[in-house]
Amino acid sequence: MLSEDFFVRFVSIFQEQGGTLLQHADNLPYLADVDVTPTAMVRQMGHWLGMPGIDTSYPAATQRRILRTAAQTLQWRGTVRGLSRLLELYSGGPVRVTESGGVYGEGAAPDGPAWAVLEVDSTGPLSESDFLALVLDEVPAHVQVEVRVAGRTVWPVLAEEGEMAS
Repeated sequence: MLSEDFFVRFVSIFQEQGGTLLQHADNLPYLADVDVTPTAMVRQMGHWLGMPGIDTSYPAATQRRILRTAAQTLQWRGTVRGLSRLLELYSGGPVRVTESGGVYGEGAAPDGPAWAVLEVDSTGPLSESDFLALVLDEVPAHVQVEVRVAGRTVWPVLAEEGEMAS
């Protein structure tokens, strides 16, 4: 059968495909390794963690750092620690958080809604609107938040005198 040219060419198709499948199977353990996986897979893993997306214009090392930080802070999402760590990553500087949260005994909780004030010196590579969208996505829905960038209040935005925009 090996002397038949058609048979040899026909079987070689399946050998090539089988070799490709084996090569992919050998690399499977490395696919979820943030340090060696292809950059497109880094962005896909970000989606698995609930991230809206990692900007493809960032260098590969930055995309990997974003994914690593998101994975490390996932358990702290909605807390001061998690929010501070994520915003430090994007802003490139310190984040100052003042908030009303805490653990209180029965009947000892303060009156009024929960609130937080987040202050950064810069939004880093993000535009103010993108940075603000990131903040509003990370802060728990029941918390009233104020965001200050370089000393300016960027959220909530005053719609008209005495009114707050939603």
